[in-house]
Amino acid sequence: MKQTIASMALLAAATAVLIAGPARARQPNACAPRQQVVEKLAQKYGETQRSIGLGSNNAVMEVFASEQTGTWTITVTTTAGMTCLVASGQAFETMAEMLSTPEQDA
Repeated sequence: MKQTIASMALLAAATAVLIAGPARARQPNACAPRQQVVEKLAQKYGETQRSIGLGSNNAVMEVFASEQTGTWTITVTTTAGMTCLVASGQAFETMAEMLSTPEQDA
């Protein structure tokens, strides 16, 4: 069981490094305790939490972004409190899209 968990953690970290933006992908550790990740995103990129959702196995997905710089980061936090970078990029925009009503075509 420990080997399976370790393998899954390694796969998650490798996936995060492959998907993350070039600047962040060069960092040796794509996962760290959540508080450290949140602090670094705020200090280095000016990013704050913009949205949150619950994924499989109770993993928490969050989007962090900065309106000043336009950078954004998607993270996933495990139930053990480890947060991994999943993706990052530029040109973040907040959308307020109107949903169609049942009488209207989509």
